[in-house]
Amino acid sequence: MGARGNNRTGIILHMERLNPDKLPRHVAVIMDGNGRWAKKKGLTRIAGHQKGIDSVRDVVRTSRDLGIQWLTLYAFSEENWKRPKHEVKALMNILDRFLKSERKEMLDNGIRLTCIGQTEKLPPEVQRTLWQTIELTSHNKDMTLTLALSYGGRKEILNAVRTMLNDLHTGILREKQITEDRFAKYLYTANMPDPDLLIRTSGEYRISNFLLWQIAYTEIYITPIFWPDFHKERYLEALLDYQKRERRFGSIGEQLEGQAQG
Repeated sequence: MGARGNNRTGIILHMERLNPDKLPRHVAVIMDGNGRWAKKKGLTRIAGHQKGIDSVRDVVRTSRDLGIQWLTLYAFSEENWKRPKHEVKALMNILDRFLKSERKEMLDNGIRLTCIGQTEKLPPEVQRTLWQTIELTSHNKDMTLTLALSYGGRKEILNAVRTMLNDLHTGILREKQITEDRFAKYLYTANMPDPDLLIRTSGEYRISNFLLWQIAYTEIYITPIFWPDFHKERYLEALLDYQKRERRFGSIGEQLEGQAQG
């Protein structure tokens, strides 16, 4: 049996083992390893980024098929602007093409596109394509795909603090009203649930300034697989691993058992 046949068998087995009642509501992904994947194959870094789009499609389609409601992809970090200009330009072109090419699929499958980050830093033509796609899909309700673009977790928190301080000074907000829930409403993710599962590819054990506030109780799954090789079977493996976890949120297992029995 060839590799494709093995993959198909693995996918079927994983699907059979998944418990549809224990799927994460919100999955966030740090898509890492495009450049190293390309280097191993003697290709350019740009080729790695282009190949990574196939994995994006796989993860989006699988999430939609499984009924996962929220998927957030770390597509371009605030720090990525420091990369060589030709690579940044290529990444912006890839993003622009992706947004245009996926519109029909998003519309056909009830997928709403949103974004978080300092999108005003994106090239004007990419901003136009982004906001056009967001507007076109705004009425879709089956799944929300969020792209983190020019995103940095620390900058997000600082911006939230500045806005909150301004509301305090103008009387819109009073000090006694400041709670964790109220603060969360000042973040880019104000209308989103916190991620249940964070996946990082390429084997790096760091968060890379991604959703720092939101992942306080998120389960983290790290795989050595480079992003261009992270297809449906690998995604299902991550979901299966998640389903083995006991999410206690500070409680102990016996307390959760008692709540379930009650």
